Amino acid sequence: MTTTEKPAGLDDTMDGLGLAAGAANIIMQLSWPGVGYGVFESRVESGRLFDHPFKRTRTTLGYLAVAARGTEEERKLFRDAVNRSHRQVRSTAESPVKYNAFDPELQLWVASCIYRGFEDVHRALYGPIADEHVDYFYQNGARFGTTLQVKPDMWPVDREAFEEYWNEGLKKVHIDDRIREHLLSITKLEFVPGPASRLFGRMNLFFTAGFLPPLFRDQMRLAWSPRDQRRFDRVMRAIGKVNKRLPVPVREAPYRLLLADMRWRIRTGRALM
Repeated sequence: MTTTEKPAGLDDTMDGLGLAAGAANIIMQLSWPGVGYGVFESRVESGRLFDHPFKRTRTTLGYLAVAARGTEEERKLFRDAVNRSHRQVRSTAESPVKYNAFDPELQLWVASCIYRGFEDVHRALYGPIADEHVDYFYQNGARFGTTLQVKPDMWPVDREAFEEYWNEGLKKVHIDDRIREHLLSITKLEFVPGPASRLFGRMNLFFTAGFLPPLFRDQMRLAWSPRDQRRFDRVMRAIGKVNKRLPVPVREAPYRLLLADMRWRIRTGRALM
């Protein structure tokens, strides 16, 4: 499978505003027990969010930036760096589920959640994606998997096949109490030092619940009313209208900075992870 050419006039800006849905996307990814416990039990100390919040955030978002905007060589270098960390991420006899970070099926689910999250953010901010643009976004979305262990032919062939895969994947969603508490701590920004959690945790919880599809929201036991939905929709539409008028470098600033940092690390021989 090859990526499609960008249609004329398409705005494919990688909006930094999408970071507001970050916790929601993490919940979706970790909703498969193999992924959830792989992260929760990880023995890679340097990659634990609560031990190294800024480094983990940089590497996670750097992966998104490299997958979406990096060159083939940059994606290869990032894949090699991730692989070195993933070698230590596998279940033990004490683990409640079996998992292996090199399992391409788990990575396909993660990549699918990232792509689905992109669609959800775009619709919340700007409305439906035009039919003539869906294929471009979808085929390029495969990079979120192929930057890791997912083979190109594993990515569902088109958007209709993806929907079938997604619906089957939802049958494997299960968030138990341990993973739920871990994810709630992330959502409340409890990994951030200082007063940020108290200042922004409640707001992030609201946005996270708003971005979550109903099944995941129910698994997290997050209350959500029609009034909440109307409020969320109004806020997102207003933000989208303002954001659309900003210069592209401003809209893409977080990801451009991450790419610049990654390229600086490559030039100077520093670790990517």
